[in-house]
Amino acid sequence: MPKPFFRFKQFTVYHDRCAMKVGTDGVLLGAWTDVNDASSILDIGTGTGIIALMLAQRSTAAVIKGVDTDGDAVEQAQENVSHTPWADRIVIEQADACRLPETETVRYDIVVSNPPYFTEAVKCPDNRRHAARHTDTLTFDKLLHAASQLMHEKGRFCVVLPASAEGSFVTEAALHHLYPCRRTSVQTKAGVPPKRVLLEFRREITRCQSDTLTIEDTPGTYSAQYRALTGDFYLNM
Repeated sequence: MPKPFFRFKQFTVYHDRCAMKVGTDGVLLGAWTDVNDASSILDIGTGTGIIALMLAQRSTAAVIKGVDTDGDAVEQAQENVSHTPWADRIVIEQADACRLPETETVRYDIVVSNPPYFTEAVKCPDNRRHAARHTDTLTFDKLLHAASQLMHEKGRFCVVLPASAEGSFVTEAALHHLYPCRRTSVQTKAGVPPKRVLLEFRREITRCQSDTLTIEDTPGTYSAQYRALTGDFYLNM
């Protein structure tokens, strides 16, 4: 039986009441997002709270807000946060990110999201898991609109996506006047096509800095790149 939690070096994330469990995508985004000079961060679709916790560990004073529509996930994320050294800097709320621009007065230095990305018609029988995985509950257009409204003029928006979705997402982002300035293609091992992409957007059109991250050198052996990125978190690094 799978464990109901995932233990990191400085905190433990319980995920048994969350539709989406702790996974590589969230860890990648939490470790990759540039938190330099950030005083306010918004995590859209926070789930277990893992990204919010990682960003709190990596920053010295940033105040972080995580929002999710799933009440069970919100309660579990709140519990996860409460047992960490950063509980005074992280707030988890049940809220629809699409409606936040109507009520939220804060404009954030960084907005992050590990968003739903499946678009196929086949529905997952678990409604909560379906909502967490499929774009019919939070479309790319709705996510980008919310991000563009909730980040301040010099803010940044960071996401992790399937590599196959990058083109359509970047095209959609331009309609919201958000443009990629940093990207990392993620391949599971050298020589295979990238499965994921990490993207950072700003309002200004600039030259996009691009690189590639390889997770494993050989099966079961993490690359030096991946160790350098995630070594402050995983117990076995």
